[in-house]
Amino acid sequence: MSASFASQADLSDKVISFTQLSENAWAYTAQGDPNSGVIIGRNAVMVIDTTATPLMAQDLIARIRALTDKPIRYVVLSHYHAVRVLGASAYKAEGAQEIIASRPTHELIVERGAQDMLSEIERFPRLFRGRESIPGLTWPSLVFEGKLTLMLDDLEVEILQPGPGHTRGDTVVWIPSQRVLFSGDLVEFEAGVYTGDAHLREWPATLEVLAALRPEKLMPGRGEAMKTGADCERALDYTRRWVQMLFSSAQEAVAAGMSLKQAYDLTRARMDPVFGTVPIYEHCMPFDVSRAFDEASGIRHPRIWTAARDQDMWAELALAPKA
Repeated sequence: MSASFASQADLSDKVISFTQLSENAWAYTAQGDPNSGVIIGRNAVMVIDTTATPLMAQDLIARIRALTDKPIRYVVLSHYHAVRVLGASAYKAEGAQEIIASRPTHELIVERGAQDMLSEIERFPRLFRGRESIPGLTWPSLVFEGKLTLMLDDLEVEILQPGPGHTRGDTVVWIPSQRVLFSGDLVEFEAGVYTGDAHLREWPATLEVLAALRPEKLMPGRGEAMKTGADCERALDYTRRWVQMLFSSAQEAVAAGMSLKQAYDLTRARMDPVFGTVPIYEHCMPFDVSRAFDEASGIRHPRIWTAARDQDMWAELALAPKA
């Protein structure tokens, strides 16, 4: 295992794809890096997840501008993690009027947004190129609970909070007429599923809510875009298997009185043969097992990750010397 902390040694750029999913929807994906979504209506554009910095957002904006000069009026935050939200300020010059988030996401930004920003930048510096362009935390201008329906002229777009999973405030975007789902990190495919701030016991039920929509196209938070109903089911199943295998291993470890390190070794022995080759697997697993161990121990509300806690955990698992 690499001695480098988290993904500090991951310096290779990924190949970006901009894939049309339907008449109005596009997926911006990059081989396991965080994805963004785009919906182009008759008079306005919506972006789902902003990229990590205003500088990095310029590539997505350029791809949108190659298709349309309509204003990018709406920015939707699928959750609060810095890698998803800190590029939001770039869209103001493109006509953004509303930054939309669920109420729990707003509460989590208040509670831990600053700590999360510093923690994530230290973990994965490649994903924060141009971090000097970040003006500060991203704050929503429109906060909703449960469901918000917007009309992009004649195109109905639903913004839904289906339940806890990746975080307490996860938000998805759904185009019912075209059966296109932008899931955020509630669904991943052939990539590491980060669960460091998750609600693992509740996540599978939230996936069932998404499955009940019966999407025919799906942009996961990481991984390639799903273009058939069968592929959507595969992505949902992939995420479900990861979450259930992770949490059941932690529950067994806690019941046996194991240490965090012993729980980590047990979980790796089970998950490596199934998931060990996917992008950012090595990055996710220490944080994932730490959260699963906490939740199995009765800590329902995820503890706040800080740069110092990251390093302490890494050292406890004997993955690298403490910085």
